[in-house]
Amino acid sequence: MIQWIVLLILLCLGATFQVSQSVEDDANLSTMGLLQKYGYPAEEHIVNTDDGYILEMHRIPRPGSRPVFLMHGLLCSSAAFILMGPKNGLGYLLYDQGYDVWMGNSRGNTYSKNHVRFNEKQSEFWDFSFHELAVFDLPASIDYVLHETNHTSLHYIGHSQGTTSFFILGSERPEYMKKIFLMQALAPIVFFQNCKSPPVVILGAADLTATFLRMTGPDEFLPSDDFLTMFSRVLCDATRISLKICKNTLFQFAGYSPTQTNETMLPVVLGHTPAGASSRQILHYIQFRSSDEFQQFDFGLLQNRKRYSSLKPPKYNLSSVTAQVILYHSQNDLLGQPEDVTRLYFALPNVVESYLVDLPSFNHLDFLWGVDAPELLFGRMFRNMRYAEEVADKAKETVYGWK
Repeated sequence: MIQWIVLLILLCLGATFQVSQSVEDDANLSTMGLLQKYGYPAEEHIVNTDDGYILEMHRIPRPGSRPVFLMHGLLCSSAAFILMGPKNGLGYLLYDQGYDVWMGNSRGNTYSKNHVRFNEKQSEFWDFSFHELAVFDLPASIDYVLHETNHTSLHYIGHSQGTTSFFILGSERPEYMKKIFLMQALAPIVFFQNCKSPPVVILGAADLTATFLRMTGPDEFLPSDDFLTMFSRVLCDATRISLKICKNTLFQFAGYSPTQTNETMLPVVLGHTPAGASSRQILHYIQFRSSDEFQQFDFGLLQNRKRYSSLKPPKYNLSSVTAQVILYHSQNDLLGQPEDVTRLYFALPNVVESYLVDLPSFNHLDFLWGVDAPELLFGRMFRNMRYAEEVADKAKETVYGWK
């Protein structure tokens, strides 16, 4: 949601782009098309979940190498990891580092809109939140990768919702933690008490469920003009605020870092985002804010009683997330504020590092698309991966008496 709103605002405020033919091509190419255009090997894989969804995964294959699984954020797709091109795209850079790269796609996005019984025009298809992504999509995807690569564990890298779903996976299906070699969380989203993003703050301040669903629809998240107008009126009343200040304020949906935004590439981002999600996913995040808890979806007292045998939804058990975790966060991420990441740090049992990006203006979107992300973030990630592998190899040598 945040990525889309920020980019739409850029266009509405008259941002101009001198679009080259290459940029225009990239905006219209699929994930497979992008990989092929830039000369990288590309594979498409189909994964079936236990509850009937048919997911499409994309691979930059390097057979025999250690697999790394990438999971995108809300309203994004596998393209998020490569759309900035070979010099800046995390998926490309991981392949260049020698990894076998697998990029997941959650149910309901551009590449995963199929089901064994329902189609995307039916409400039943959209009857999910990121809880279902965690307990169905991730296990199916992880098992598929491990089966195809003949490995027993993999690197996991998630951005935003890709971290939320991972932590739910650890809570609800803790047996999968043994299959995770190292989890790296980019802009982790679990607690929202200190969130400064206006849409989340405004909707989370009161019970606005009915209003939200009226503006978005109960199925796929397709916001009406009312949804965007509500926030533009709150933030941009022309009688009391200048256009320049309004523009700066609008970027505060996720945090704005002018030095990190590659405006030339914004058409490519727009070409791949939004990629689809259910309204319940977004509403679930809003509930995190209003409840100040990391818990399952709140269906209301009667439905909660029926589904959970309690009036309130169960809390997720973060102590069950036993995989090694590294948290990467930033000061200007208005969704994942440092105080909330610190709370997450103390709730998890096996955090090996919590790293605050060394640029105060670095924001939620910059973790994937920031101009200096390779230098400020990706290099450190690669070093951490290598270090974890070296430690594991030495431990294995000790166990088997090789030294």
